[in-house]
Amino acid sequence: MKIAKLSLAAIVVAGLVSSSFAADTLADAFKNGKLSGEIKTFYFDRDNGTTSANIVSAGLMLNYVTDSLNGFKVGVTMQTSNSPFATTDAKTVFKNDMYGPGAVLSEAYLEYAFGKTTAKIGRQFISSPLVSNSGSRVVKGSFEGATLINTDLPNTTLGFGYVDKWQARTNQGWAPKSADSIADFKQVGDGAYTLFVINKSIPGTMLSAAWAGVKEYSVGEDLDLYRFEATYNGKASNFTYNLGGQYFITDYSGATADSDGFALKAGVGVSAVDAYVAYSKISNDGKVKYGVGYGADTLYTQSPIISDNYGAGTEAYAIDIAYKFNADAKIGVDYTATEDVNNVKLSYSAVYGSYKFAGALKGLSILAQYEKEGKDGNQDEFRFKANYKF
Repeated sequence: MKIAKLSLAAIVVAGLVSSSFAADTLADAFKNGKLSGEIKTFYFDRDNGTTSANIVSAGLMLNYVTDSLNGFKVGVTMQTSNSPFATTDAKTVFKNDMYGPGAVLSEAYLEYAFGKTTAKIGRQFISSPLVSNSGSRVVKGSFEGATLINTDLPNTTLGFGYVDKWQARTNQGWAPKSADSIADFKQVGDGAYTLFVINKSIPGTMLSAAWAGVKEYSVGEDLDLYRFEATYNGKASNFTYNLGGQYFITDYSGATADSDGFALKAGVGVSAVDAYVAYSKISNDGKVKYGVGYGADTLYTQSPIISDNYGAGTEAYAIDIAYKFNADAKIGVDYTATEDVNNVKLSYSAVYGSYKFAGALKGLSILAQYEKEGKDGNQDEFRFKANYKF
C-alpha cells in the first residue's frame, strides 16, 4: 500500500517525552479498550417510472479501539451487510447503492497522539471537506491511507491526508470486484492527497478551505478539487438565524472540461420551527466533482434522496421546513427545483421524520423519508432506516 511519507520516527521520539499515558502495559491497553457497535436495518422502495423494486438490508458494525499506550492506539472496525429477501429486480435496481452482501474490514489503523496532533495510518473512516466517508447506507464508506490532524492554533483545525484506496458504501468504485459482493477497497486513481483548514475564531462563524488532488483520476488526467465554505449562526431570544456560502472548483489536467459552482443558504428558527432557503448554480462547462467519497456531498440544495445538482449548468432552488417536537423527534418537508444546461426541469418534493428513543430503548433511532420527482422526471422513493448503537 502506498502511504504518504510521514516521519514516524519523529512521532515515536515525541511520544517518549510525553508524561500522560492511559495504560502502563500492552496487556492493559488491550484489556482497557472499548468495544462499540451498531445494528442497522434499512428498507428502500424505488419506482423510476420503468422499474419498481424494494429491498431490505441488514448489517452489523463492530468497532474496537485499544486504550492509549505511550500515545499509541490500535483500532479495527468490521462491517457486514445482507439482503436475504432481495429479488432479481431488487439486485439490479439497488446494485450500486444498497445491494452487496458480505463482510469487510473497514478499519485497521495505528493512531499516535502527541500534543495537539494526531496521526493515523491504515484503513480508517475520514471526515474532511473533500475526502469523507458516507454513512447513509448499511455499510459505511472508508479509506486506506494516512491522516494528520493538528489543533495547536486557537479555534483552528489543520488537516492532511493521503489515500490510495476507497471502500464505497456498496460495490462501487474504480475497480469493482463483482456485482454480487460487499464493497471492498479499490484503487483511487494513482493516489489522492488532501489539505484543509477549518477556523472558528469568530463567535458563531465557521470558515473552511480545502484542496484534494487525485493522480491519474482518468487515463492521462489528474484532478484537482477546491472547496471553500463560510457559515454564520446567531441567536436572539427564541429566534435563531444562519447564513452560509459554498464555492467549488473542479480542475482537470487534460481535455475534460473544468467547472465551478456556488451555493448560498439562509435559515431561521422560531421556537420549534426551523426553515431555510438555498440556491446553487454550476457553470455550463462541465460537472462539478464534490469530493472523494460520497460523504463530501454537501451542496446546500441537495434534496433528501434523489437530486444530483452538480451537473453542468444546473441551477437549483430549495426550501425546507422542519418542526421539532423535542430534541429527539422532528418532522419536515423539503422542495427542490432544478434546471440544467439542456433546459431539463425537475422538481423534488419530500417529507421526512426522525425519532431517537430513550429509556430502555436508548441507542435506537429511526428515520423515514419519502421523495417524489416531478416536472420532467418520474421517480419516487421511500426509505426507512432503523439504527441501534451500543
